[in-house]
Amino acid sequence: MKLIYCGTPQFAVPSLQALVAAGHDVRLVVTQPDRPKGRGMEMAASPVKQAAVALGLPIAQPEKIKLNAEFRAQLEAIAPEAIIVVGYGRIIPGWMLDLPHHGNINLHASLLPKYRGAAPIQWAIASGETVTGNTTMRIDAGLDTGDILLQREMAIAGDDTSVTLAPRLAAMGAELLVETVVALAAGSIAARPQNHAEATLAPILTREDGRVDFSHTAAEINNRLRGFQPWPAAFTTFRTRQLTLHTIHLATNAPTLAPGEIAARDGRLFAGCGSHTAIEIFELQPEGKRRVTTIEWINGYQPKPGERFGE
Repeated sequence: MKLIYCGTPQFAVPSLQALVAAGHDVRLVVTQPDRPKGRGMEMAASPVKQAAVALGLPIAQPEKIKLNAEFRAQLEAIAPEAIIVVGYGRIIPGWMLDLPHHGNINLHASLLPKYRGAAPIQWAIASGETVTGNTTMRIDAGLDTGDILLQREMAIAGDDTSVTLAPRLAAMGAELLVETVVALAAGSIAARPQNHAEATLAPILTREDGRVDFSHTAAEINNRLRGFQPWPAAFTTFRTRQLTLHTIHLATNAPTLAPGEIAARDGRLFAGCGSHTAIEIFELQPEGKRRVTTIEWINGYQPKPGERFGE
């Protein structure tokens, strides 16, 4: 099939590679413009651009697309049979939706209609899901509201983070996307509308999403820490300074503690959570300092009985 591919992050790289490997004719790769990155703020290409260069594919990096006449003419000249969109990072305008015969096909890392939005992997873990997956759908004018083409489930392990889960979903999603394109070409796929009443949202993460609310249960706090990796992570304050929690587990044999109250016992560090639960903390990082073990932190800060996180 003659395709245009729109994508930007690492998650979108396996899908591009898989489509090319399957023999599809990717006429153009559209990705975000190079952005300054790192301490030196040097211009860096997106992962999808780097992959497209390695594959020898033509690349376009428009800053804007909705009213970009030159970009529109470029796509119309290609006359693609489908436009594939995987984490591109731009709202697809109506003229692009209407251009190809098979429409704009999106790979979304959730079992739609659950977790519509920019951060489905993170919010699925943070919400305590044990199963997620991928959906291919035909994009419409809404936010991840288009008709579903194919879906496939994947288990979320108890120790999965968004960092460990994303590559597995990307690899599985690449296979699902190729399967979808083949079925579209063969006319053997039946799109089905989403049940909008079952929709949940996975909005773009903010810094405040990482702030630990100790009124939540220990399980809820642990799930959010796993989901919000590597950013915004999980942080609180101690003696008015920020403190990042890196490794925690649901506590066993913990003392009875109020939410946020901490206790250091025999080299172990506990924090009280909601519903009479607690977490045990194994690695943490004071503001402006290196990551340390619990015993290093206890020896350095000598927490007093009754002290709390978040104050």
